[in-house]
Amino acid sequence: MNLYLRYFDKETFVYSVEDAIRFLSSIPEIPMDKNMEADIREYAESNVFYPKRYKVRPRVYFIIIKTEAASMMDFKQKKALRPKASVGMMDFREPNPALTRLTEEHPGWYEGTLDFKRVVMVPATGKHEYRDTRFVVQCKANSGQDCYNRIVDHLRSRVDSRSQFPSAKGKNFHFRYLGYWK
Repeated sequence: MNLYLRYFDKETFVYSVEDAIRFLSSIPEIPMDKNMEADIREYAESNVFYPKRYKVRPRVYFIIIKTEAASMMDFKQKKALRPKASVGMMDFREPNPALTRLTEEHPGWYEGTLDFKRVVMVPATGKHEYRDTRFVVQCKANSGQDCYNRIVDHLRSRVDSRSQFPSAKGKNFHFRYLGYWK
């Protein structure tokens, strides 16, 4: 597996993790330390194929992409795209279990937990600010997605309209099935 690395106009195509770490160490703006080095090694050895970004400073990142391309030219021309399953072959990759669980139909009681940014007024200054708020509820729903929709619909009518709600697919929404209603 080869790696493509890019930081602004500096880019490289390397054949090993050591070359990648050497390239990143040669850029003075990137603070290479043992943790970052270990994380890069772990990413390179994993079977994950999505690109990985590393934060250098606020709103500044470098990116690492795993590829099966043999050279930079092949990578740029997208010659080493992951092969799709042919018509005769089935794709045996497992669907994302969290997303599958979210949409599974199981009518009954759910406990949903939503962490969101709530707009509240600070009495001392009269200004508004975002506060992290956890909302936990037990409700009747048909699926995890339905539970999320009911929570958000309930909150939208009761909190400031500038409040921000996370996606149901993200890490700020959790649910568990409590049982079938009678």
